[in-house]
Amino acid sequence: MTGTELADLVGDGTDRQRLMNSTWTHHIKTPFSQGWRIGNLVFTGGQLSSDEKGNVLGEGDIETQTRNVFESLTAVLAEAGATWDDVVKLNTYYCFDGSGDQVQENWETMTRVRMEFLPDEGPAGTGVRVAGLMYDGFLIEAEAIAVIRG
Repeated sequence: MTGTELADLVGDGTDRQRLMNSTWTHHIKTPFSQGWRIGNLVFTGGQLSSDEKGNVLGEGDIETQTRNVFESLTAVLAEAGATWDDVVKLNTYYCFDGSGDQVQENWETMTRVRMEFLPDEGPAGTGVRVAGLMYDGFLIEAEAIAVIRG
């Protein structure tokens, strides 16, 4: 990519849009954003399965939490004028204490739900198994980068 092509993609930096869905609030005061659109680039913050008070929704249920996380990501992308077709990178962080076949079963459940949102030619993806997320009970957090086609 040339410097001109990159400049066309991101603009001069003055075309910045903070993404803060009106239904989303932090349960504690922070300066964090749900995401940013800069030119044709969209960066989402990590989304969790929580209510407006930070309580876990779907505790112990990876299917419910995955769906909630991906619905939240969909809303952030939409606020920027993007869809899942525009997503080029997806990072998924998940907690799971099992082993052996249980790990595969958990991963397959998450993936089945994620595939409800992703196009056939989906983004580059990374899945990271972690010991914990923001609070106990959260099983998955995901973030995305999108390039809106002009």
